[in-house]
This record gives sequence, C-alpha cells and structure tokens, in this order.
Amino acid sequence: MAWSTRELADLAGTTARAVRHYHDVGLLEEPRRRANGYKQYGVAHLVRVVRIKRLADLGFTLPQISELRDVDRHPRDALRGLDAHLARTLDRLQEVRSEVRQILQEAVPTDLPPALAARIRDVDLSDADRALLVVLTRVLDLVVVTDFVDALRGLPPSPAATAFDQLPADADDATRHELSTRLLSPSRTLRVMLPRLRSATTGLSVAAARVLDEAVRDLYNPAQADVLRRAGLLLRARPGPIRTQQIKSTVPQRHGVHATAIADRRLVR
Repeated sequence: MAWSTRELADLAGTTARAVRHYHDVGLLEEPRRRANGYKQYGVAHLVRVVRIKRLADLGFTLPQISELRDVDRHPRDALRGLDAHLARTLDRLQEVRSEVRQILQEAVPTDLPPALAARIRDVDLSDADRALLVVLTRVLDLVVVTDFVDALRGLPPSPAATAFDQLPADADDATRHELSTRLLSPSRTLRVMLPRLRSATTGLSVAAARVLDEAVRDLYNPAQADVLRRAGLLLRARPGPIRTQQIKSTVPQRHGVHATAIADRRLVR
C-alpha cells in the first residue's frame, strides 16, 4: 500500500503541513518516491504519524516525542512527568478561574489583583494615584502594597492630597514648599504604620527604584513631582513629629497614594 502525503495526513487525522513538519524536525523518515517524484507512504509511516499525533494530543512537545523510542509502547517515566505537569496546569487554571469569578462578582477592574482592586473601590483616588498603585504592584510584594492600601483606607481624607491633585505645573516655590510640608505628616504616619513598606522601599533594587522614578515623572506635572521630591527629603531629614498649619479646603478631599509615603528610597530625585 502506498499513500500520498495528503492521504496519509487524512488517515492519521492531521494535516499535510504537519506531516511535512515532522519530516523537517526529524520525527518522520522520508519515504520512497515514485518515478514521478511523489512520495509513497506505507503502513509504518502511518503508525508513526498516528503515534506522534497521539502523544502530541496528550501534551508531549515534539522535542519530547523525539526522545521517546518507537519500541517503548508505554513510556512510564515520561507519562508520569506529563501527568505531574498537567496537574500543575489544572491547578493554575483553577486559580485563574477563581480570579475571573471574583472579578465578575465584585465588578472590579482587571489591572489590579481582585482583592486589592476591591479594597480601593471606596477610596477616592486620582487617576495618577491609581496608576501609581498599579506600578507599585509590579515592584513591591503584593502583601506590602495591600497593607499600604489598608492603611490609606484607615486615614481621614487629606486636604493636602486634594491640593496636590490640583497643583498647577507652574506653581511658585513658596506654594511647593508649603504643600510638601503639609504632605509630610500623613506620609510619616503611613511609614510608622507600615514597617514592611519601609523595609521594602529601603531595599529596592536600582532597576525597581528607576521604574518608580519614571512613573512619578510620567504621572505628575513638574510642580507635583518637585513637591514629592521635597517631601521625600523632609521625610528623611526630620524623622520625628512635625507640626503643620491646618489649612481649610472647600473642595472634595482625597486620600491620595502619593509617593511621599515611600520617598525615602529615592522614589523621586
């Protein structure tokens, strides 16, 4: 019996392209050719292609299949390894499905872990603050960021954070200095409440610190970035309590994520 490439592929339940690929990677021997140059496949080729397809359908990669001998009808060790891999894959899929269900049930955005996204649902954050929070999840441990958010939820709304959100890019030096001082008190409160945040930001790698630097420069206008820089310097220079003048505000007050809370590890320069 002799079959063409298309006929062999149809019998094996695969495609002619797959058969040619098996030749290319050395999984299938080249058959004899007719006088006209067309390939002639026999039963041995069909059995081999069926075996390759079956193993691939089970989850073996082609390089793994190439390591299995045709005479080994029951590659026990390879099957056990595959079974362990599939078990890990199923566990991961269950975790993903659970996370998708949580996102659907709580109607939270997908750019943050569901538990963290649910925590900030009732916190009035600016778009820039929220984007900075996303960046924090990429450079700090999630437990640390979650503690940070929980601490923010426990603080009263800050007029200083609201003033920061509304600070124009051309704010004068006196306004910047005053605002950096006003931001310092809640920032220090967070630092005292969150020893893990202090430890995590002190130990930031150069690359992680650079990511935060770039995020601040990208998210905030020059005056805001300067205020954060000044507040970070004050936070390092004056670790003790600081007394600031209370300034009344008639605009809505935000909690604010602002970088002063972690500025002592060169978050801003």
